[in-house]
Amino acid sequence: MTAIPRAVALCVVEARPLVLAVALLRFLTGVVLALPVAADPQPPAVLRGAAAWVLSIFAVYLFNGITDVAEDRINGSGRPISRGDLDQRQAMAVAAAAACLAVLATVGLPAPMLWIIVANLALGYLYSGPPLPLKGSPGGTVAVLCLSGLLSYLGGYVVATGGAHVSVPTALIVFAAASICWMVFVGMPAKDLSDIPGDAAAGRRTLGVRIGERVSRRVMVVAALALLVAFYLAVSLLGVPLVGVSLAMTMGVAAVTVAGIVVPASGGEGRRGRRRAYGAFMGTQHLVHLTALVCHI
Repeated sequence: MTAIPRAVALCVVEARPLVLAVALLRFLTGVVLALPVAADPQPPAVLRGAAAWVLSIFAVYLFNGITDVAEDRINGSGRPISRGDLDQRQAMAVAAAAACLAVLATVGLPAPMLWIIVANLALGYLYSGPPLPLKGSPGGTVAVLCLSGLLSYLGGYVVATGGAHVSVPTALIVFAAASICWMVFVGMPAKDLSDIPGDAAAGRRTLGVRIGERVSRRVMVVAALALLVAFYLAVSLLGVPLVGVSLAMTMGVAAVTVAGIVVPASGGEGRRGRRRAYGAFMGTQHLVHLTALVCHI
């Protein structure tokens, strides 16, 4: 593999393919759940909107990997930058190019899509970049997760409706709210479990650093169970067609609960054992979005 394709491939690995996949699924779910009020969504526009969104997420996560290198090395991360396989300057150039391509991809799409992409790129910089990266505090992280999550579904909705001013379907509102809450209340503590030493060394006051691993596990499990109950109530009381998603979420919550209760030994499993909770969280995101797509296409 020549130098440039290899660098780009490593950048994709650094940006986490599973994260890019769920970013695509969020956007497409926004499109599909908007279909009841969409006039006639055009497949080329949907594909271009999806490309713009994923490219913006790719740029954001790659930039985050560049700024997280010190913490990642302390935590024993195996991503390309932290292990020295990907030069930070090359990664920065690819991130900048991806950001530009994301903006260019919005040409010809409904006007709000440009501002959605620009806002997401701005959030990515504010989260990781100087002078005061928001990733250093739980409040900043929550704000970025909520806004970026909202933008993903809004982007799908805008492209599906052609930017027309129509009512947002209740099913999309319920699903987006549940997904964003899942990222914040389950994803944050799950991710922190394996990153506490590096975050503390870097001076970041994340939730895991502040409350410790044991309490983080309890928060994650209780939040997952509470969110499941709230989602079932919303689906039942509002009559939205998300029963299949409810069942998928039930399986995901069971996996997160098991991962939260079973504490890995401090010696043998190390960071990999603590990543199981994050794996369960991430797997649930993929499952519920795929279920929503399959049930509504």
